Amino acid sequence: MLTRCASLRAPGELFTSCLCLLLLGFGTTGGLQLDNAGLAESASSSPSTSFKSPGSLVKQDELGSSQWGPTTTQAQQLKQEGGRVAESLQSFPALLDALDVMQSSYFEVWQGTWPSAIDWTAAVMGTQVSASLGSMTTHKKEVAAGTHLASLYNATVSENLINKYFSHSLSFYHGEHAFALRGQAFDDMLWVVLGWLESIKFINLHSDLHYNTSEGTKASSIWYAKQFIPAFAHRARVFYDLASKGWDTSLCGGGMIWSPYLTPYKNAITNQLYISASVSMYLHFPGDYNSSPFISPSKDSRDGKLPPATSRDPKYLEAAVEGYKWLVSSNMTNKKGLYVDGFHIEGWHGGGGNGSIGSGRCDVRDEQVYTYNQGVILSGLRGLWEATGARSYLEDGHTLIRNVISATGWGVEDADERRNWAGIGRNGVLEESCDARGFCSQDGQAFKGIFFHHMTAFCASLPIGKANGIPFSASAELASLHKHSCQEYQPWIRHNAEAAYRTRDSKGIFGTWWTYGLWHGNTALDNTDTDVPNEGTDYRNKGIPRNKLWRFADDLAEPFLEDVVPSLDVTALDNTNSLWDPNARGRGRTLETQSGGVAVLRALHGVARTG
Repeated sequence: MLTRCASLRAPGELFTSCLCLLLLGFGTTGGLQLDNAGLAESASSSPSTSFKSPGSLVKQDELGSSQWGPTTTQAQQLKQEGGRVAESLQSFPALLDALDVMQSSYFEVWQGTWPSAIDWTAAVMGTQVSASLGSMTTHKKEVAAGTHLASLYNATVSENLINKYFSHSLSFYHGEHAFALRGQAFDDMLWVVLGWLESIKFINLHSDLHYNTSEGTKASSIWYAKQFIPAFAHRARVFYDLASKGWDTSLCGGGMIWSPYLTPYKNAITNQLYISASVSMYLHFPGDYNSSPFISPSKDSRDGKLPPATSRDPKYLEAAVEGYKWLVSSNMTNKKGLYVDGFHIEGWHGGGGNGSIGSGRCDVRDEQVYTYNQGVILSGLRGLWEATGARSYLEDGHTLIRNVISATGWGVEDADERRNWAGIGRNGVLEESCDARGFCSQDGQAFKGIFFHHMTAFCASLPIGKANGIPFSASAELASLHKHSCQEYQPWIRHNAEAAYRTRDSKGIFGTWWTYGLWHGNTALDNTDTDVPNEGTDYRNKGIPRNKLWRFADDLAEPFLEDVVPSLDVTALDNTNSLWDPNARGRGRTLETQSGGVAVLRALHGVARTG
């Protein structure tokens, strides 16, 4: 067992003793093991129906291995190009290790936060921790059901670790820069909403799975953490109310504006966050009766205090449905079926009575593609299905996932062609356009992890029969359809997880350019073009442009954000030096790159258990 622990870190390093013991308690039975090429067969080899496109079904065996997975030739080629090989990568122990590295390396309990994070990425880290706790408590229940693994000692060890990381979440409630975030962009506020709703979901899940609630409200039958739900709910509600002010019908017929400090820009991420947060408020918000006046008095307030907010308020669902209807009709996807970044308005200019809304339409489209713009909507679509029972939301989600997989070059036969940019990656690996040249900002380094977090939420098993607190449940046929569709994505997720795993340094910290993990130490990089075709404005990595399309006239003299492109602008890859590490360029390995590793490993673990 200690040998297995040692293999999960870089050579010469051992797992922490707590996590080694957890391999006994949590176990790896049922865990998804990767072979050396990272291209093991799909978990299910029998023919089954799956989503292919809206309104159509396809037999899994009719897809053919070359469409969504590797051919035999490709598997052999990738194995030759694999470089460092993860030794028998087990998804759950690897997830625990990655989370341990993230928290022990970057989280400061006395500050209640990750000091190196910026406000919105800290909210994402909190979400990742709560989601990982959900995976841990579910796995704990699975292990406890296996009598050959269950023991009082192991249950105590696993519960202690869960409480350790939950204490980090609780500490973060006080360490989060809540008042500063109130004055930031609308997307920043919505990350806060999703984070605290994720924590509420975990608390309820852990309590339901491991504590006896059949005895009513006796203190001994309720997990202690439930006492924090009202505080978490209050923060989610306050930030949702603040962010909702970004919904605007004066331009483009609707849609969320990204930031009140810039010219009107209706981008994918803010609208996707609004949809996901709105439906999550409908499904998971327990109500809020805290009247603390943390927002400006309104016509609905009582003496400057917040009025009560109830659970399952239809306004949240209506906002999500309306938001998605607008997004779908906005023409915000490119020819590959990927979301581009957003729209400006032709001819718009502000300035008192001399201002003009210009065309009033979303007609200046920015073609920039980011990975997280393909992810956040997935949890929103899953929530919309749970809230309405409309199958079309699941169909749209599966179509988007397949578009993403295809745009990474997954299934391409020719080895040289696989190295070329396919739209959102290459060689079957998800990639940001900033990865290969090493100029990703703190924002950009967080994006891939966000995608896999929301994909995992989408691919969770559909409830059958009486669903616990969910308005709609699935028929056995629909649940099976969703299950087998998500199982089709397992080889691709496994491929990405292994690529990411190989980028770790001696401390176990993941890098940001996962594709390099497949090619390290091989000549494949010699013919890699690091100049990614880009028709859009990469403002997330290079800063807000200093022009009137993006900024108010008064702001043109001074930059709203400093350019974040590092001085090292790599145009060629040095494959001659075995010690050269492209993941050390620019910002290097960070909290945000580590969270990407946590998220893809959680996807590897979670999607394997779909159904």
